[in-house]
Amino acid sequence: MTPFETEVAGPGTGGMLELISFEIGGQEYCIDVRSVREIRGWTATTPMPQTPDYILGVINLRGAVMPVLDLRCRLGLGRTEPSSRHVIVVIQHGPRMAGVLVDGVQETFQLDASLLQAPPAMDSDANDRFVDAIIPLEGRMLSRLVVGSLLPLEAHAEAA
Repeated sequence: MTPFETEVAGPGTGGMLELISFEIGGQEYCIDVRSVREIRGWTATTPMPQTPDYILGVINLRGAVMPVLDLRCRLGLGRTEPSSRHVIVVIQHGPRMAGVLVDGVQETFQLDASLLQAPPAMDSDANDRFVDAIIPLEGRMLSRLVVGSLLPLEAHAEAA
């Protein structure tokens, strides 16, 4: 397992996982459903100066200021022009919490962890950091994302 992995089961191990899948630019990704706090429609963000390109801005979530990330941009796949068809998935890893903008949520499903496959070695630092497993599922390929590596380190301040 890589240092970024936080899920109980890694590629090739046993046990059941409950995952939630979503789409970004025609590709399917998933994360452990326990990392999801809520799913909400697109809400306009307030831009913040001196932030990385992948941070769209902040929103007020029931009194707490929370960053919203353009997940497509964070993964190095280009920028998203947010619209009402997009969804914000609020994720949490330890004390860090943020919203991630996705094209749409697909489904939640259970999967035997033995079906996870290690991603192939590539020359992409982002792939090594963000994807810890590939899941062949019903003729599709899903990439399991490492929630802890997606969140900005500063997110713990907004979540507190």
